[in-house]
Amino acid sequence: MSAQVERKLDEIPARRFPGFVVKAVIVLALALVVLVRRFDVTGDSAITNLLTLIFGFIAIAALYGWFLFVSNFPKTARVGSLAGLILTLGVLGVLFKIERVSGSLFPKFSWRFAPPHDATLDKPVAVVTEEAIDTASPDPASFAQFLGPDRNAVLRGVQLARDWKQHPPKQLWRQSIGAGWSAFAATNGFAVTLEQRGPEEYVTCYDVLTGEVRWSHAEEGRHETTLGGIGPRSTPTIHNGKVYTLGAFGIVLCLDAPTGELLWRVDLLDKFGTNRKQDMEVVAWGRAGSPLIVDDLVVVPAGGPPGKAVSLVALRQADGSIAWQAGKTQVSYASPTLATLAGVRQIVSVNENNVTAHDPATGELLWEAPWAGNSAADATASQPLTPGDDLVLLSKGYNAGSKLLKIVADTEGKLTSELVWADPTILKTKFTNAAIVDGYAYALSDGLLECIELASGEQVWKGTRRRLGDYGQGQILAVGDVILVQAEEGEIVMVEASPEGLHELSRFPALHGQTWNTLCLYGKYLLVRNSEEAACYELELRK
Repeated sequence: MSAQVERKLDEIPARRFPGFVVKAVIVLALALVVLVRRFDVTGDSAITNLLTLIFGFIAIAALYGWFLFVSNFPKTARVGSLAGLILTLGVLGVLFKIERVSGSLFPKFSWRFAPPHDATLDKPVAVVTEEAIDTASPDPASFAQFLGPDRNAVLRGVQLARDWKQHPPKQLWRQSIGAGWSAFAATNGFAVTLEQRGPEEYVTCYDVLTGEVRWSHAEEGRHETTLGGIGPRSTPTIHNGKVYTLGAFGIVLCLDAPTGELLWRVDLLDKFGTNRKQDMEVVAWGRAGSPLIVDDLVVVPAGGPPGKAVSLVALRQADGSIAWQAGKTQVSYASPTLATLAGVRQIVSVNENNVTAHDPATGELLWEAPWAGNSAADATASQPLTPGDDLVLLSKGYNAGSKLLKIVADTEGKLTSELVWADPTILKTKFTNAAIVDGYAYALSDGLLECIELASGEQVWKGTRRRLGDYGQGQILAVGDVILVQAEEGEIVMVEASPEGLHELSRFPALHGQTWNTLCLYGKYLLVRNSEEAACYELELRK
């Protein structure tokens, strides 16, 4: 191989290209790196990092090309460097792999032959106890579904102590957990989540105070992609003594909350005429919609093959049979929500490329509005928020930004949506959601905490890249008059929920590693997890 390279190099004139051309390419590439990073011209940190990689590679390739083909360095040095480069890249490729990437496309490398963390875990083993899980008693602290009691990332009636140096969070337990981006749902002293352990996807019930496993239920299947990670994405819903879940491959389960006994099971892919391979082509990062309880129904995004998709399906709580199905748009990664808009009770669903509203009893379409997206590319993951009697706030990453809709009824009662404002530069929620407090919306906008005035859509304040307010693609939960931020690297930060400015109050390292999971605050107990570990912290409340 070296002899062939030498012959090729001999055939190239010593100075085939003028030196200034190489210099110009290098200077231009480096200038573009500075431009995209310093002035945020892309508006998306992931695109910025990708362009940085491309332009940086061009600069290095131009410099190395000059050295290899144009410079007057000895031929043996040039041939040796090329052979060394090829050998080094080959060895690195054999020994290491990209395990996953962050929300801003920073890769994490791991030893190619090491098993993933979840594959090293044993099956969950339940602790034998005579104490039964109580699901009958009312629990005012209940955080029994995705994003809290109202499914809007806002928790009212709780006031947290603001100084964690004076009142440090008390760690009750911290332990390994299976992979996945599911969060905890908690009530009556137990918490349920979804996790991946090897080839099986588990619904696991933990004791809030001890972290002990009370029961688990396994389903065969492993969803895994480099960009999306490993395991299930949705959060369980606990209701009337039952636990409802949606797995990454569309398996809907109804389990008995005290025991974990399977009551019924529905395979959405089978019901709607598709399979796992085909589903991963159109919903690339796994089913993420958390089940919504409406009256005696369980409503989940349905899906299906291209051209035949169903947006929503309502299953009867009693047996999982289909009550109705609605919509013809492919599913997104958001969850349906219940609201009353323009005096009409309705289910609002953010789908792949639109948002629709449906009659809870029949699934009848009440109104719809465009909301661009592609569930295999620029995916939509953020919840619709309904702040008031007739408003719907939509937000999204990938430079889509946000818009506010007003739902109006005509003289015959027909509903339509009207655009109040739209701005692609604000509330760019990629994997996270906005929270509305006292007329202001707060969100991690491409990783930077931001506050906007809801009525006008005007930005009030925003964090700065690599400085105050830069928390990565994490999650938030508004609790009383503060915002809890789960930073992408696992730290919990408490920020004042105020339009007066970005004011950090306290912070502590709750977890280590990439964390895309939403928060669960059960009374004074903060339950957090990521794809490798989970923990519970007791927080001091203000009296």
